[in-house]
Amino acid sequence: MFDSVIEFTADLITALAQPLGSTAAAIVIFTIGVRLLLLPLSVMQARGARTQARLAPRVGELRKRHGRDPERLRSELVSLYTREGASPLGGILPGLAQVPFFMVAYRVFVSSTIAGHANALLTHGLFGVPLGQQFASTVAGFGLLSGPTLVFACLFLLLLAVALVTSRRIRQTMGDEVQPQVLRGVMPLLPFTTILAAAVLPLAAGIYLLVTTAWTAGERAVLYRPALAGR
Repeated sequence: MFDSVIEFTADLITALAQPLGSTAAAIVIFTIGVRLLLLPLSVMQARGARTQARLAPRVGELRKRHGRDPERLRSELVSLYTREGASPLGGILPGLAQVPFFMVAYRVFVSSTIAGHANALLTHGLFGVPLGQQFASTVAGFGLLSGPTLVFACLFLLLLAVALVTSRRIRQTMGDEVQPQVLRGVMPLLPFTTILAAAVLPLAAGIYLLVTTAWTAGERAVLYRPALAGR
């Protein structure tokens, strides 16, 4: 079943590439389309996260008051979330529901074979670089100062720009409840892992990473902006 979904996705991107004249452009359009389909889940996740932030002080008070009585604490937390019409998993479950979509996209843009056949998507190129090519093999084949290597360099710079924006926003919105201190130091660094991933994954996966992380940055800027905090 999972392989059939992957094969269908690859065929869909191939069909998009024909009128667009570019498989790379088809990957961009496909990624945007998937993120639009997942937008309701992202909205649910943002609402859940805002509810968690709003209830955090009251949850903290209950934990201090009933920390030595787990059963009473559980009962009080259930009552609190019931009164507020919320769920302690409201900010987590919508995000988990998105994971299968990202798994399919990952397989399509990384796997050299799909359903026992060569992944034709990865044989197409962007400015002369096959979408299945990796950065190391590009440098080895064309040299460090070459057009194909420049394609990867531009991709890394764009990913770096998105990571800088995302990291700065994480620092601005990270509350005091985020503990321990090590975690507070690590979280702003996580967006930069996309650059490391793009350095070892095929170019097709790097394009997908760029589009989806840029979308996420814009989405969070809208859904998590301070003006919505009280809604």
